[in-house]
Amino acid sequence: MNEMRMAASLLRLHFHDCFVNGCDGSVLLDGTDGEKFALPNLNSARGFEVVDAIKSAVESACSGVVSCADILAIAARESVLFSGGPTWKVLLGRRDGLVANQSGANNSLPSPFESVDQIIQKFAAVGLNITDVVSLSGGHTIGLARCATFSTRLFDFSGSGAADPTMDANMVTDLQSLCPNTSDGNATTVLDRNSTNLFDNHYFKNLLASKGLLTSDQVLFSSSAAASTTKALVESYSNNAFQFFVDFANSMIKMGNINILTGSSGEVRKNCRVVN
Repeated sequence: MNEMRMAASLLRLHFHDCFVNGCDGSVLLDGTDGEKFALPNLNSARGFEVVDAIKSAVESACSGVVSCADILAIAARESVLFSGGPTWKVLLGRRDGLVANQSGANNSLPSPFESVDQIIQKFAAVGLNITDVVSLSGGHTIGLARCATFSTRLFDFSGSGAADPTMDANMVTDLQSLCPNTSDGNATTVLDRNSTNLFDNHYFKNLLASKGLLTSDQVLFSSSAAASTTKALVESYSNNAFQFFVDFANSMIKMGNINILTGSSGEVRKNCRVVN
C-alpha cells in the first residue's frame, strides 16, 4: 500500500457499503444516483481505483468468482492489519447487488454531527449493538477528516459563540488556524493526533483527554447519554488495547454479515463500477 491514508479509506468504504443495502458492493457503482454521490460520501469516499486494480487482478486469475463485496471485506481487513491492527477471518461468498441506494446512504450512515443516541439507533437498525458502536468507532485511530466535518465545534458551537467545551483548548486553537471561518472546509487533519497511521487504542485515550476530532467521536465519552451507554467501553478500551482489538475484529465480522446476498441473489460483477 503506497499511501498510508488509503488503509483508512478502504476500511471506510466497507463500512459505508455494509450500512446501505447490506454488504453488497453497492457503494462502488457509478451513476448519478450512486451512493458515492450521497452527502456522506461526496468528496470524501476514496479508494475506488484501488478496488478496481484488485478486481482487475482477481478477474485475470479467476474470472467471475470473487465479488466486489468480498473484495471490500478483504481489503478492509488487510488495511487494518497493515496499519498494525488485528486480523480476523473474513467470511466469503457475498454476491454483488444490482442497485445503488443514494437515499439510503444519506439517511442510514452515521453522521459526524450526531448524538450517541442517534448513532446507537443507526447501528441497531442494521443489527449492531453498543459494543459494535464503540469498537468500530475505534477505526478512527487511522485516517483524516475534512474541516467541514468538525468546524461546527470550533467557533459558534450550538449558538454559544464559543468553541465546543468538550474539545481540548490547544486543539481548538490549532484547528481554528487550519479551518478558519472563511475556508471551503476541504482542508484535512488526522483523526488521531497521537499516532496518525498506526492502528492502536490511542483513539480512546484521546477521548479521555478531550481530543476526539468529530462530535460523533467525543460524545461517546463526554455526553450525558454516554454515561449509561458508551463511556465505560471507551474507558476500558483506553486501558486495554487487546480487548479493543478482540472486540473490533468481532464487530467487523458482524458488520460484514449485514444483509448479504448469497446463492442466486445478486451477481458477481466483472467490473465493480457497473452491473454485468
